[in-house]
Amino acid sequence: MTTQLLVDRAKAEKNYDLVIQAMPYAALIGMTCIPIGDSLIFKLPPSEDNIGNPILPALHGGVIAGFMEMSASLHAILTEHTSIPKVVDFSIDYLSPGRLKETYAECQIIRQGKQILNVSVICWQTTKKKPVATARVHLLLQ
Repeated sequence: MTTQLLVDRAKAEKNYDLVIQAMPYAALIGMTCIPIGDSLIFKLPPSEDNIGNPILPALHGGVIAGFMEMSASLHAILTEHTSIPKVVDFSIDYLSPGRLKETYAECQIIRQGKQILNVSVICWQTTKKKPVATARVHLLLQ
């Protein structure tokens, strides 16, 4: 099934997890999508496999970055009707330790050109006002 057909089916059924399950890394870490009005909130459930520091315990920074990068790509696919974009640039700012609990990400398209999409991602756990990390992602639309 093509990406566009999968996205159309997911939107018709209001089940964006169909698209997430088609992306191996997103499925591996257990991502889900919660549509709230016109917004999409991506969720990463707590998993022992995602721990980077067992003493705290805290999520591995790579898992947080991967979750945010996948969120940006999925946001582009689901909102801009694009095929799977290529990541051109990814810059992350870690602001606090990501504890072993539900983690959320929300994306906002800052600028869209003919070929490049600039996306801002905020990642939080308890409240959006206290983010775990923020990221800027440039995606090449194909």
